[in-house]
Amino acid sequence: MVTTVSSIPRDLQSLLSALKNLSVSDQQLIEKAYYYAENAHQGMVRNSGEPYFTHCVAVATILAELHMDAETIAAGLLHDVVEDTRGTPNEVTEAMVEAEFGSVVCRLVSGLTKLKKMAGEDEKNGIKRSSMSKRDIEYLRRMMLTADKDIRVVIVKLADRLHNMRTLGYMKPEKQLEIAQETMEIYAPLANRLGIWQMKWELEDLALRYLEPEAYKKIANALAERRADREAYMAEVAETLRKALEKHGITNANISARPKHITSIWRKMERKGIPLEQVYDVRAMRVIVQDNSQCYIVLGIVHDLWKPIPGEFDDYIGNPKDNFYRSLHTAVMDNRGRTLEVQIRTWEMHEHAEYGIAAHWRYKEGRDAGDERFEKYITYLRRLMEFGNEVESGANFMEAVEHDFLANRIFVFTPKGKIIDLPRGATPLDFAYSIHTEIGNRCRGAKVRGKLVPLNYQLKMGDQVEILTSNRGGPSLDWLNPDNGYAITSRAKSKIKHYFRRQQRESNISSGRQVLEHELKKLGLLERVPLEAIAALFDYSKLDDFLYEIGVGNITGSEIAQTVLEDERKRREAQENDLDLLRSRLRAPASQDVSSSIFIDGTGGMLVTLARCCSPLPGEDIIGYTTRGRGITVHRASCSNVQNIPDPERLIEVSWGTMPTQQRFNVPVEIVAHDRTGLLRDITTVISESGINISSVEVHTKQAIASIFISLEIGSPQQLTKTLAKIENIPSVVETRRRLQT
Repeated sequence: MVTTVSSIPRDLQSLLSALKNLSVSDQQLIEKAYYYAENAHQGMVRNSGEPYFTHCVAVATILAELHMDAETIAAGLLHDVVEDTRGTPNEVTEAMVEAEFGSVVCRLVSGLTKLKKMAGEDEKNGIKRSSMSKRDIEYLRRMMLTADKDIRVVIVKLADRLHNMRTLGYMKPEKQLEIAQETMEIYAPLANRLGIWQMKWELEDLALRYLEPEAYKKIANALAERRADREAYMAEVAETLRKALEKHGITNANISARPKHITSIWRKMERKGIPLEQVYDVRAMRVIVQDNSQCYIVLGIVHDLWKPIPGEFDDYIGNPKDNFYRSLHTAVMDNRGRTLEVQIRTWEMHEHAEYGIAAHWRYKEGRDAGDERFEKYITYLRRLMEFGNEVESGANFMEAVEHDFLANRIFVFTPKGKIIDLPRGATPLDFAYSIHTEIGNRCRGAKVRGKLVPLNYQLKMGDQVEILTSNRGGPSLDWLNPDNGYAITSRAKSKIKHYFRRQQRESNISSGRQVLEHELKKLGLLERVPLEAIAALFDYSKLDDFLYEIGVGNITGSEIAQTVLEDERKRREAQENDLDLLRSRLRAPASQDVSSSIFIDGTGGMLVTLARCCSPLPGEDIIGYTTRGRGITVHRASCSNVQNIPDPERLIEVSWGTMPTQQRFNVPVEIVAHDRTGLLRDITTVISESGINISSVEVHTKQAIASIFISLEIGSPQQLTKTLAKIENIPSVVETRRRLQT
């Protein structure tokens, strides 16, 4: 009995609603596969953190949107159950799948399991491929051998790859590039070959997003920025065309703006070397009519309304593409000089263009046995899939693939036998850049099959290529000239352009440094202020970025001078404010007459003072020095002035007596710190919180380094040590020390 709508999960309900004319048995099959796969994948998660089963539902939903049959959708739900449950408590075998779902679903799941193993994938947590540096013949051959049993295996695999590409952002960057490249080189061409336009353009755009992020973003942003104007223009054009068609008796035409394929736009820009404005299908319209004759009538009306652009008309109705795509394509120019591409087709052509083989799959459900076009298509697909059976050797298989499947790709070899996949027409220079950027930059020549060839030589299938390099020099601007034919791949051209942009950047950085140093020299600050500090004033964390902006003229010498002088003014003002506040709070220096606090052996009644050069504190080892007319001066025993005294007979033994409770001693302290606003305030706050008075303070700065000299009224060495430790913990403070005066 079919489950009621209200009792089924929302994602299953959404999946079923995408299918039309679903029989009771088909719905039961899909529901059974849903719950079976959900249970098998219990506890498994993807890199995104989502349950792995969400991927299975997404794959099935893509297949439903392609109007695939129930068995294919069930296989989409179950496509990973055998591989991913192996060795787990929920293990599912192929025999179990066949027992539950029949031989057809089992064959599809088995084919997908084998294909996954052959590709070296493990997609339990997203795509994780073993090292597949060789996108080589064997990979394609095995894919075709698997698909030979049932083409639906390939369609499910394409749906699987499409969803993984949609969630590729959760993978590591290096994996993103690897998988995107594989998608662009293998899966998108395969979708194109099967005529599934929906999949082809989305796979290509998703791959381009990671392979050429800057180009992708530029085109996407440009299309988004002009969207409102473009939509208004397209509405105006559509209305003009609609009125013209009605005058000719065509009243049921469907006229709409055609979705923009970013990869197609990018390829045209690259191939023709033109800006986005000159790509005709940025503004594109699609007209769908009832029959072939109306297609040609619409074409004549379009050419009457607007001026056709020479060389931009293609008749794919009279001459279909090799994947049986049919449509009329033309590009015209309106009265205001704006270009517009128009596609004209029937509904049948449109269904085939969007869904390809998927649009024809229901041949078992009432399709006319005499449908000649469909039979041709099936014959074509069978021939495509027969490659694996026709040949056993990789070389012969490659020849078949070359002529019938990858007509726009070639495989060449490194001297060590590594296979490199390149577009047809690629050169040794393209080969060099596909190996490594530096090999391309230092390329000076090439050997193909052991013989020297020019760098614009067009490589052929199976060529062995050796690149000759030099340790000096770099690319030549001639390599970018399309007339010379040196580089045809976007990778090679982008790497060459990047090299020259980098050279230009270094030149601009050097020019910027000269301007900055010149301005600082005029201000007398060149030796005082680090260049990084100036960059920070302009909110640049990297000096080179700041110098580059100066070098290209985005920051002028006048702006530098104004900003630096204003910062100096604010710094001096803040420092003066702190000093004024501090000076208003200073106390007079405590008396250094400590006669009653020190015992002097063999002498009494003499004036005793503490030496300023070492400022001894109670508890420290001391020694007295008898001066002429000034009594006895007490030094620390380690004081260098005492140790180097010329008349040591004037030294006498002294010791500390009983100290008065409130006795304080002036101790000079030096603090070294990176200058900043509020530095002096933070230091004096710590000193005040330690219960210490400040008797004097001086501040000197040089090259953004502040030297602060403070006299503190200290009661004991321990109090001094603790206070200096606290000061050293203040941000920007480099060092604190007791200052010895000479």
